[in-house]
Amino acid sequence: MSECKNRLTVGLFGLFVFVCVASFLIPAFIIRPFRYQSAKALSLAMTVRTTAPAVAAAGFIALILVVMRLWRNSSTLARAGFAVALLLSAACAVMTRLNYFEWMFNPIHSAGFVSASAAHLPDQEMVMSVKIGREARAYPIRQMAYHHVLNDTVARTPIVVTY
Repeated sequence: MSECKNRLTVGLFGLFVFVCVASFLIPAFIIRPFRYQSAKALSLAMTVRTTAPAVAAAGFIALILVVMRLWRNSSTLARAGFAVALLLSAACAVMTRLNYFEWMFNPIHSAGFVSASAAHLPDQEMVMSVKIGREARAYPIRQMAYHHVLNDTVARTPIVVTY
């Protein structure tokens, strides 16, 4: 009976560590710059992202309770593992509350432009273009995919470029 309870407690320990880590890593892994993201994967990432703070906090609290139960009868090596798991789970629980996507997708604070002849883009580089009156701009999609939004002025008309 005691052996069965201990296995269940160790299983719960692993489950709660997994829940904390997955709450952070699933959205962070799926939503990355310059990577293909299917509609299903994005839906999963956004669902996990919205529930992650509560799920990770509950998982971390449950993990503390499980570790308290296992601590007394554990070896020094096992206790070190518990400490590492607690630190990792705490870090993941904190990260679910931060908007770490802002760190990945940096805004363009001031755009710099060059003439078409001075632009050294590969032949296969796609661009978005805007022409208002006699003035035109081209925005490389690779850059816009990373930054997502840019405020600009073309022919004295303010515009927002997004991708």
